[in-house]
Amino acid sequence: MIYRLIIVLFFFSVGAFAQDNFIKHKISKGENLSVIAKKYGVKVKDIADANPNAPKVLKLNSTLLIPNKNKSTAKTKSKNEEIAVNDTPLNTSGTHEVASKETLWGISKKYNVSVDDLKKANPSLETEGLKIGQQIIIPSNNIVSINEKPVEAVAEAVSTDVELYREVKAKETKYGISKEYGITVAELERQNPSIKGKVPVGYLLKIRVPKEKADAIQSAKALQDNNSQIDTPSNQVAQAAPEIKRDSTVVRTGDYSGLIDQIIASATENIGIRYRSGGTTKAGFDCSGLMFCTFGNFDIKLPRSSIEQSRIGTKVASEEAQKGDLIFFRTNGRRHINHVGMVVENVDGEIKFVHSSTHGGVMISSTKEPYYTRAFSQVNRVLN
Repeated sequence: MIYRLIIVLFFFSVGAFAQDNFIKHKISKGENLSVIAKKYGVKVKDIADANPNAPKVLKLNSTLLIPNKNKSTAKTKSKNEEIAVNDTPLNTSGTHEVASKETLWGISKKYNVSVDDLKKANPSLETEGLKIGQQIIIPSNNIVSINEKPVEAVAEAVSTDVELYREVKAKETKYGISKEYGITVAELERQNPSIKGKVPVGYLLKIRVPKEKADAIQSAKALQDNNSQIDTPSNQVAQAAPEIKRDSTVVRTGDYSGLIDQIIASATENIGIRYRSGGTTKAGFDCSGLMFCTFGNFDIKLPRSSIEQSRIGTKVASEEAQKGDLIFFRTNGRRHINHVGMVVENVDGEIKFVHSSTHGGVMISSTKEPYYTRAFSQVNRVLN
């Protein structure tokens, strides 16, 4: 009795398995193996293999077993998903598609990683460099672009911001105005897209700031208006921050780490703009014109030529070069300085600098490049 029960259960399980893996099809008039195979999305050979005893000429109303393609597909998909999960590394990383005019330095700053880390994650960069459309790996577990902001934080900022109006006065600069309101030049330009160039006198700026900041600005302005009505003896006027004047040019001293980052950002925004002799605008820059314009945007006056710029500030050793320093070269075998750039990074003896090159326009280069190794002259610090 038990033996018979076991046999029944065996055939039942086999039948269930077969039913799960095959579909029963009743042959209708006009059908053949090709038509049936196409109907179920399988091969004729698969149907023939599943029905070894079927006659060559199909009989009307007889039954064929059709391989269950959906079953096998589901199994394959499940298996592939399992493999994909198991193969996922613990330390995930993001990717970035290289756009036109992008540099490795710019990408590293965007994702807050070092250039060396990018090179380690993408060994081909050492030999092939960046290519437009190339997908590079960003080595970070939390890939957040500096351009991205949490939606909740943005919503909160918008809800508490106040819009102020500010008329531009003579000799005022975007840097001076942005500093007054506690924002960056880039943010000021973003809020006022029409002032990408020089801001015109009398232009009415719209500036959004947090309500607390707006109240503080209004209070400070009211206090300033009251103080302006009081005559202050000349010998009691407070002295401004120390300044060093060399060759009629102001060289500033103090803590300028934040300012230097803004200056570098301003210069690198011009990457890709063509070289133009005597140029000081986005229509084209020469090397000293780029420095003259960039520093001028932040109320820092530099001489116009590279040789004159090399005479201001304090000379420092190349290994002590810092971001924001000016770096000078004697190119094409010249005996005197004729090229200038600004240091954006100094790592392991390699100085990277932004400059306007005659052959490539505004770009970032390195002192490790043989041409600039031979032509290097000096580094000057204008912001101490």
